[in-house]
Amino acid sequence: MPISLPPLSRRQFLARSLAAGAACVLAPELHAESKATDPNAFALLSDTHLAADRSKIGRGINMADHFIAVSREVRAWPQRPAAVFINGDCAFNSGESGDYALLAEFLEPIRADQMPVHLLLGNHDNRERFWDVLRAEKTATRPLADKQVALLKTPRANWFILDSLETTLSTPGLLGSGQLEWLGKALDANADKPALIMIHHNPGISGGNIGLKDTAALFELLRPRKQVKAYFFGHTHHWEVTRDESGIHLINLPPVSYLFHEGDPAGWVMANVEEKGIRLELRSLDTSHKAHGKPVNFDWRA
Repeated sequence: MPISLPPLSRRQFLARSLAAGAACVLAPELHAESKATDPNAFALLSDTHLAADRSKIGRGINMADHFIAVSREVRAWPQRPAAVFINGDCAFNSGESGDYALLAEFLEPIRADQMPVHLLLGNHDNRERFWDVLRAEKTATRPLADKQVALLKTPRANWFILDSLETTLSTPGLLGSGQLEWLGKALDANADKPALIMIHHNPGISGGNIGLKDTAALFELLRPRKQVKAYFFGHTHHWEVTRDESGIHLINLPPVSYLFHEGDPAGWVMANVEEKGIRLELRSLDTSHKAHGKPVNFDWRA
């Protein structure tokens, strides 16, 4: 399955923080009162692009500063999210071991606040170095030995977490026949709840080669399975919610890190899965952004 980092006890966190000498700066709420977990709320992050050098600047942005700001806001949310997702491009450029070491350090305060973290891979990640750094944190055997694949069951929806990393530093992504076969079988075996698909790469429905190469095969599989309600992706560093011709919602997550286009927001999304749909709220790091804090609500396709 994707690397799934379980929550840390306060004792574990303090021990690690003292050893690292730095992580405590990320946890001003360490002694805050315990709060309830909302089993249907999920913090959605994407494109963190963390570099081993925490002073690294990309496109005018310090990625570490952005991540710290998002982490603090997630942990300060009134009700604790049931999980945190990071939808690929965890590392800055070519997926260096030091990038993942810093990511693991920065995730410890989130885990200390009792939120599990689910990590996906993008085209700026390196699968082997990712596994080497985080190997000790694996919690289960993956359905596909060479991919970051998982089914996460939650009260109101099943999350299908896929791996579109084909080649590090090659922009397009690919699922491949083995992963598509697993997805079809897993969807058929779990048709009792809405299915939410999470992949780093954007669908290439409109053509071009910067998204998912096997988009056509993926949607041939998804469209007739009416339990499939939404496809979440990152990669484009853009915030947008649209629908495909069959009614599947396409949710393009904003980047935690830098932007490609002026005027787009950087930040994260709080997702609340409801009985018949979902509520999404953009949390922009620029709180003056016109879309900041404005909910997007939609019902599932029939």
